[in-house]
Amino acid sequence: MKPTLIFVYNADSGLFNTLTDIAHKIFSPQTYACNLCGLTYSHFGMKQEWKDFLGSLDLRLEFLHRDEFQARYEMEGVSLPAVFKKVGNDLQLLLEAEAIDSCKHSDDLKQLVTKKLSCG
Repeated sequence: MKPTLIFVYNADSGLFNTLTDIAHKIFSPQTYACNLCGLTYSHFGMKQEWKDFLGSLDLRLEFLHRDEFQARYEMEGVSLPAVFKKVGNDLQLLLEAEAIDSCKHSDDLKQLVTKKLSCG
């Protein structure tokens, strides 16, 4: 079975939260709490260049909001956003919040993901 990359956003699921997040990104993007969202999504959906990059990876992909991740994996104390690599039942932190937050453009994030995946 292929490994799974799990992208965890520092935002909760639900329509109200989604609408609030969109408004926050429009009116005060510099204070938005989820750089993973900011780098990979426009106001209307996933950015095409990010979607193309993900499509080039030979991995399964999972996208979770903070509340969904905590309910499914019961992991406490992990700073978000984050990217995990899941192989079988083993869940490993691939990219921590600090690394994601240091990215200024989606190209930075793509390079970081590629580098981490090539290391094992």
